[in-house]
Amino acid sequence: MSPSLITVSYLGAAALFILALGGLSTNDTARRGNLFGIIGMIIAVVVTIAAFVTQHHEVLIGIMIVGGVIGFVLSRRVQMTQMPELVAILHSLVGLAAVLIGFANFMDPTIQYTGVEKTIHEIEVYIGIAIGALTFTGSVIAYGKLSGMIGGQPMLLPARHWLNLAMFIGVMVIAVEFVGTVDHDRAVLLLLAMTVIALLFGIHMVAAIGGADMPVVISMLNSYSGWAAAATGFMLSNDLLIVTGALVGSSGAILSYIMCRAMNRHFISVIAGGFGTSGGSSAGASIEGEVQTIDIPAMADLLNGAKEIMVVPGYGMATAQAQHAIAEITKTLINKGINVRFGIHPVAGRMPGHMNVLLAEAKVPYDIVFEMDEINDDFPDIDVSIVVGANDTVNPLAQEDADSPIAGMPVLEVWKGKTTVVLKRGMAAGYAGVDNPLFVKENTRMLFGDAKQTLDALAQAI
Repeated sequence: MSPSLITVSYLGAAALFILALGGLSTNDTARRGNLFGIIGMIIAVVVTIAAFVTQHHEVLIGIMIVGGVIGFVLSRRVQMTQMPELVAILHSLVGLAAVLIGFANFMDPTIQYTGVEKTIHEIEVYIGIAIGALTFTGSVIAYGKLSGMIGGQPMLLPARHWLNLAMFIGVMVIAVEFVGTVDHDRAVLLLLAMTVIALLFGIHMVAAIGGADMPVVISMLNSYSGWAAAATGFMLSNDLLIVTGALVGSSGAILSYIMCRAMNRHFISVIAGGFGTSGGSSAGASIEGEVQTIDIPAMADLLNGAKEIMVVPGYGMATAQAQHAIAEITKTLINKGINVRFGIHPVAGRMPGHMNVLLAEAKVPYDIVFEMDEINDDFPDIDVSIVVGANDTVNPLAQEDADSPIAGMPVLEVWKGKTTVVLKRGMAAGYAGVDNPLFVKENTRMLFGDAKQTLDALAQAI
């Protein structure tokens, strides 16, 4: 394949990847964006194989078939509630691939560089392996926290920030030694030493982050995996891999920054691995008041008599698979002339956009789904707010208790409406481990039980 054809093909694939990111920016164009990404990846893979693979095609094709089958089976079996865990473990595979490619490339006897080119190549290898290693272990720990295999509480070691600093300095010192050595065997040992430190840093960095902050961690690790891919692209002199990695890395970093603002956190704290863990108590202020409950018939009357209704979904809706029931209720109420809207917190669920995907799956119209900033000022005019499995994202303590772990975090101000109905299994605290005074406010009614069963019954009642 001619170099000009490779370049044109790579440019086309890169353009499709950019269009894919643009398409994913809105619900209406997300499917088209996914299609652009799929086409771009097919072009990239086919052109790369045709241009650079000269032997052992049968091995490559066999491995691709095995990987494709595994991916297909996983995609069919994984529930929507398990998507965050799947994304985390996929990020770990990107990091692991970057580490393995880096070592294979550095130890390849056919690759010979001298002078400045050698120095540049060694730096590319070093950076690619370092980012890949911390992405790998960090993603594995994130998977463990999201799946419940590891506790959601942050692991706060004594002098942990000094420990992070020591590991960073160690990586920098080894980098100087690695780039300056002419002994190949010693260089490999230095590379292995750095890899071990980077693997430990990835573990410590994510383990020190509380479970409630996992949505931002997922976005952050997505960014890291992109930069690992970009570094690998420089290492392999592959322009498309550089562009693709940079797109993923930069978009993930921007999303992480946006989500940090939505949670009143500092972006630098995320990078340093100290995110969401300093200050505040673990339980917030004590809550006093009497819980007022409501039953299905009374809630049906409440909804039928309302003019403005706001639905606020959370992770509880995902675990109960209640999105289809709430979609049916929404359709019925809209047909009765009632204005129903959805308010989505940026970090509702376990990953960015989790609630949006669930509602789209249930065919809730895109034009009635709004982000927190778009509808938060409308709550004083809302007759009934329905909170389905949300907790931390509707917690008034974020504004009322400066010592709370979620202090300063922007929340959906549902308590400002006329009536709030909260659907929960019980009075347990949210993922951040913070009690919620919303549950005992005078205009709040609690509807206990499984969200899907409750909403199915409510759909029949209205």
